[in-house]
Amino acid sequence: MKYYAGLDVSLKETSVCIIDEAGKICREAKVPNHPEGLVRLLDDPVFPLARVGLEAGPLSQWLFSSLAQAGLPAICIETRHTKAFLKAQVNKSDRNDARGIAQMMRVNLFRPVHVKTLASQKRRALLTARKLLQEKAHAIENDIRGLLRNFGLRVGAVGVAKFDQRIRELVEGMPELVEIMGPLLISRKQHQSGESHRVGRISLCGDEMMRHLLYEAAQVMLTRVQKWSWLKAWAMSIAKRRGQQKAIVALARRLAVIMHRMWIDKTEFRWTREAVPATV
Repeated sequence: MKYYAGLDVSLKETSVCIIDEAGKICREAKVPNHPEGLVRLLDDPVFPLARVGLEAGPLSQWLFSSLAQAGLPAICIETRHTKAFLKAQVNKSDRNDARGIAQMMRVNLFRPVHVKTLASQKRRALLTARKLLQEKAHAIENDIRGLLRNFGLRVGAVGVAKFDQRIRELVEGMPELVEIMGPLLISRKQHQSGESHRVGRISLCGDEMMRHLLYEAAQVMLTRVQKWSWLKAWAMSIAKRRGQQKAIVALARRLAVIMHRMWIDKTEFRWTREAVPATV
């Protein structure tokens, strides 16, 4: 006989419900939100599980990865579809939600969602932290400009590299302002990633962070990378006809297409258009 499990994950505990093929409840329990406890409960030879469903949420990626590594048939299901299914319940509770998810697993009425790998989650965390530091550095710079403006001191248009020097020149001879600006400049320097935060005119479809990174990569390739390539030549020709801004956006889109094809074909980027000889 096949068995199905539903997990309703909350902040501290997870409600578990196991049912059989007929929909009869075989086991219910609440365990702390830790993979070891869930694996110990679900990996029971008495109840060979055909599906284990849990709703997508903040902790679902962590729990899903651990359950999958333990050999359990875990499935992460779409949130809105699950919410619509559970609306039919009279009483809303963690226990009843676990029962409803288990029934969804039994009748095969769910929409699975893709769960990122642990490596992808780490890269995402790194990029999120990088973006946060960039925003903090930009916010500190704007606060410094606003504070000095109250004293009639205008920073003006100045690059990242010369910003500290410009501030020290403005507050020179004003001990009180020097004392105020010193910690702010140190904090800004500690949070500065060395690159300015750029937002390009790219379609708002897809992941926002990916759009920012594609635009930034295209801008660096077009303005800073010294090595010549057919891709840079293509973007430069667009810049001559329609301007640098549109060329950067076009290059960002083409970079996305190329990297996707490299990912699918498992190939490397070729700096020239020369055909690679086929291997025998």
